[in-house]
Order: sequence, then structure tokens, then C-alpha cells
Amino acid sequence: MPGHIRQRRWPQWVGTVLVLALVGIGWWWEQRSFNQRLEPRASAGLAAGEYVVMRVVDGDTLLLEQDRTRVRLQGIDTPETVKKNTPVEAWGVEASQYSKNFVMQAGGTVWLEFDGEQLDRYDRMLAFVWHDGRLLNEELVRLGLARAMLTFDYSPSLKKRLREAQEDAEANRRGIWSLEDRR
Repeated sequence: MPGHIRQRRWPQWVGTVLVLALVGIGWWWEQRSFNQRLEPRASAGLAAGEYVVMRVVDGDTLLLEQDRTRVRLQGIDTPETVKKNTPVEAWGVEASQYSKNFVMQAGGTVWLEFDGEQLDRYDRMLAFVWHDGRLLNEELVRLGLARAMLTFDYSPSLKKRLREAQEDAEANRRGIWSLEDRR
């Protein structure tokens, strides 16, 4: 018939091949991403020593003046205050303020000690933060402003300090341990 447009139909197997190709690409991408997470990352090249803190990002994250390196306090987790699409969590503001006060009392310069894993999954340096014989990581846990994260790779002696600090905070129902739903 003149003027009639004939529709071309793809064979049924073409759709199946396309779906399988997309599944294969998705699997490949996930494996690639997983393997990249397993590969050792390049260290930011920081050694133990004194560093100037540009600002406290939140209770467990500092921004160093040197190369604007982000440092995450090793072995602890404070309630969120600045995480995108996450509400400010109970005791998060207090944890941030405590870290700011600690850095301020240190005159903006703290001693960083690296132990175990060097980088977290967001490529932040992992460190224990000291000033005048005081360990910020431990103080935050003892006050109930952070939870001890004991499954990560760092020394048994520092894990013991954090575990004991958390047991003390829990027993005395300080900070996050004072909330019924946090127990």
C-alpha cells in the first residue's frame, strides 16, 4: 500500500540482550568501586606532630591549616551536626563546642598521633588529638559526647582507654547515655 509506513519490530532477544548488558555493566561498576575501597590509599603524608587547626568542622572532624587536610578523630563517633540531609542529633552541638574549646585552649595548635588505619572511607586522616597530656578523643567519650568505635584498626591500649571512658559515661548516664532511646 502506498503511503503506508511499515513499523520495524526488533526481535525479542534484543531486549533481553540489552537488559543483560545493563546488569553486567552494573555488576562491573559495583566490583570496580568495591575493589577501589579495598586498595590502599595514598597517605596525605602527615607524620605525628604539631598542627595548626584552621577550624573545627564538628565534634569529631578538624580542618588543618596545612593543605586544608580534614582530620577525623580516630576511634570515636560524635552525634551529627553538619551532615547533609541529616538533622542535628542530640548532644552533637555540645560535642562540637567541646572540640572547639579544646582547640582554643590549645592555642589552635594540637599534637596529632596516627595509629592503625590512616584514612577513613572519605579520605580524611584518622588521628588521636592531644594537647597538654589530654586526649580529645577520650574526653569526648568520657563526657558522653561520643561513642567509642572499637572495631577499627588501632592500638589495644588506646582501645582500652576509650572502652573505659565509655563504660564510665554509660554508668554515670552522661551525654548520649542519659537518653533512654540511646541505650
